[in-house]
Amino acid sequence: MAFNRPKFSRSSSTSSSGSLLSKLPLWVLRFLQFVFAITVIGLYAQDLRAADKAGKYSDSKWGYAVAVGVIGAVSSLLLAWPRLTMWGWGWDLVVFILFTALFGLFGNLFIHERAEGLRGVKRMKNAVWIDLINMLLWFVTAIYGMIMFFFFRGSRSLHTGRAAV
Repeated sequence: MAFNRPKFSRSSSTSSSGSLLSKLPLWVLRFLQFVFAITVIGLYAQDLRAADKAGKYSDSKWGYAVAVGVIGAVSSLLLAWPRLTMWGWGWDLVVFILFTALFGLFGNLFIHERAEGLRGVKRMKNAVWIDLINMLLWFVTAIYGMIMFFFFRGSRSLHTGRAAV
């Protein structure tokens, strides 16, 4: 009795229904996205709260930053499911663009600013670098999702190889 060797399939061990080990890097990236998005909310919401307590005008730039942080946090939780990553790479790209705009906006305001003893300026300079980290994390997951989508869609099932997935 001869055994047939399975033919190579691009999805044989790295499909979205693969092992826990293949999903772990994605979960780590999504966890980091969530943590850094919550950090963005905390860093920028402080100024919004202070302006509200003082009865002053709160700048829409800070509102945009908090909104992008909320979008990033919710999206990272929803897209942690590996099947959604394969199809949600377009949304990853949208969130990447939002964080890119946020980094550009606050980077232009605070990167060249001198923070000589001003805690608020130091905090905002740190927030700019957190925005950059967020931007890069969302770029990585968008590229990962594109790779999963274009290379592994239309492949065969994991066990028998007969069904198109």
